[in-house]
Amino acid sequence: MSRTLLIKNGIIVTLGEENRVLHGHALLIEDGLIKKIAPAQQFDENCAEVIDAEGKVVMPGFINVHMHFYSTMVRGLGKAAPAKDFQQVLENLWWRLDKKLTRDDCYYSALPPLLDAIKHGTTTLIDHHASPFAVRGSLDAIAKAVKQSGLRASLCYELSDRDGGKVAREGIDENVDFIKRCAKENDPQLKALFGLHASFTIGDDSLEAASAAGRELGAGFHVHVAEAKSDQDFNEKNFGMRVVERLHKFGVLGPKTIAAHCVHVNEDELNLLRDTGTAVAHNPQSNMNNAVGVADIVKMSRKGVLVGLGTDAMTVNMLEEVRAALWAQHLLHADPSVGFMEALGTLSFNNARIANRYWSPGVGVLKEGCAADVVLVDYFPPTPFDAGTFLGHLGFGLSQSFVDTTICGGKVLMEGKKLKLGVDEKEIAAKSLELAQKLWDRF
Repeated sequence: MSRTLLIKNGIIVTLGEENRVLHGHALLIEDGLIKKIAPAQQFDENCAEVIDAEGKVVMPGFINVHMHFYSTMVRGLGKAAPAKDFQQVLENLWWRLDKKLTRDDCYYSALPPLLDAIKHGTTTLIDHHASPFAVRGSLDAIAKAVKQSGLRASLCYELSDRDGGKVAREGIDENVDFIKRCAKENDPQLKALFGLHASFTIGDDSLEAASAAGRELGAGFHVHVAEAKSDQDFNEKNFGMRVVERLHKFGVLGPKTIAAHCVHVNEDELNLLRDTGTAVAHNPQSNMNNAVGVADIVKMSRKGVLVGLGTDAMTVNMLEEVRAALWAQHLLHADPSVGFMEALGTLSFNNARIANRYWSPGVGVLKEGCAADVVLVDYFPPTPFDAGTFLGHLGFGLSQSFVDTTICGGKVLMEGKKLKLGVDEKEIAAKSLELAQKLWDRF
């Protein structure tokens, strides 16, 4: 249950449009929302349960704008044939894996990364799912895990024609039903987007049907865009246009849509993303791991494209990912002075801007009336710590520290580095291990 909490003695970092670093302040949480932030002497400690944040930075929970829970099941798998390029990565590993997933696999592959997210202070995740021979009910299975975790997540099913017309139709239906469920329930933990795999695996008929269904429901889309150059090559050869242009033609772009990756987009495509208000999810570790390149988020930002940070399931530790984003821009531009604000701003500011297109009250900011998604990170600043120096501390100090406490919607999910969920993490891992072994035997 949500408790009335008073967090005191920490350094409060609000983030948001007017980031403030507040020393000597306290934060009051009531009914799942931030009730008040003020100088500590203004609070009566008898009015709430006190959390002592001495030696800690108090800041908003982190947000991950592109995730794949189901990839948990490949951890350690060595049965996939070596891949020489991204297409072979898909064919040899991911498209073999997703065909073998059951609904139980979907549920148990989501729980471990959700628990890990809590441990790393990530309170909101935007996921993208595929299980083509267990499509129907897969999002409900993942939603069950999300509800147990206490975190927030936006879910979708990735529509694709690669497994035939029946599976594609089921993909549309799964998205439609889950979008309707979320609209009806209005559960602050669960949101929905309409999932699309990528332009190169969706024919015109399916894309038109999906676009019409999504737009009728007022939903945004979540789609992989020009992750590898092969996506562009396929689109130009088979559709006579580039990826972003094709998505625009079918009405997929817009302020509620997330275009993941965008590594291989040109000037005209960036203009389309900007003009339609489409958000980009940058996933630097995944892109480097798959050797597809590095998205130029400096250029995107200068163009006015909203760029957030995802992990593509490489991690749920957003502080690890944001550092990788910075190093990647240095390498891409061959300039160690480029990309600092653009890379660190994805996590610190832009992810909240993206998430708040779906969640209300706001997440990713400590502000009165906003959701009480709060993390406490161990940190004694060794140099001046204020709004002007915060990003430097984030990239080179806080990112090397430990999350002590994670609160989502006013519920304490971890305190003193111990989970407070009432779930048996060891039992969950054992069940996942059992299912993973069976999955590997089928692989």
